[in-house]
Amino acid sequence: GSCRQRCCPGRNNACWTPGARRARCYCDSYCQRTGDCCRDYLATCRRAEVGCAVGPWGPWSGCSSRCGVGSRARSRQVTVPPRHGGDPCPDLKQRRGCLGQHPTCGTAK
Repeated sequence: GSCRQRCCPGRNNACWTPGARRARCYCDSYCQRTGDCCRDYLATCRRAEVGCAVGPWGPWSGCSSRCGVGSRARSRQVTVPPRHGGDPCPDLKQRRGCLGQHPTCGTAK
């Protein structure tokens, strides 16, 4: 079987073609671990592999709570998406706790 125009990232059981003796051969990047790659996997898929690239983190948002426990968030964008089994993208969002301390906090109504 041939992987031409059929390279898939990660483990993808739907990414196969008929191989020798009616057996399936795979074109996903996981096939190297399981040893069931199509004969042209390395030449076709690994050569064209492009790993994910991301931009810098944006600024942290303000605290979601004016008074008391809340959270802040920040994000970043994908600049180059992964292709042909390249490294997947890292986390694009982060969240952390914060404590809202607006000047009106603690004043009695």
